[in-house]
Amino acid sequence: MENQQAFDPKQKAFSLFEEFKAFAFKGNVIDLAVGVVIGTAFGKIVTSLVNNIIMPAIGFVLPGKHGYEGWAITYQDKKIPFGLFIGDIVNFLIVAFALFLFISKFLGWLMRHKKEEQAKPTPALTKDQELLVEIRDLLRERKAGKES
Repeated sequence: MENQQAFDPKQKAFSLFEEFKAFAFKGNVIDLAVGVVIGTAFGKIVTSLVNNIIMPAIGFVLPGKHGYEGWAITYQDKKIPFGLFIGDIVNFLIVAFALFLFISKFLGWLMRHKKEEQAKPTPALTKDQELLVEIRDLLRERKAGKES
């Protein structure tokens, strides 16, 4: 009878749900979700910057019929539009540069700062603190002796 319980579909489904719940509400998964949402919002801001400010400014300098959107190469009566592609390349370069700054500069600075904090020597204990540490250790030993 116990063997049947191991294959009980209700128990398996409940166990799967519990495992999923433990996984989904871990801190790392939630942090990742927040990062994705912020990254998406950042991507929209960069896309807007490129499409609404940078590329139209380039269109003023290098005018075409419809700004950069109208940039195209004509070959044997066929148009190959490349203006939007250039806009997407500029968009990519801005996002890549922002990620570079964040990952290598900002996170590098944080890691160096953390290492410096860890490398700092801990200040010597005062006589009162040394006495308190000894008392704590004696109490731990006494407690461990009673539990044995």
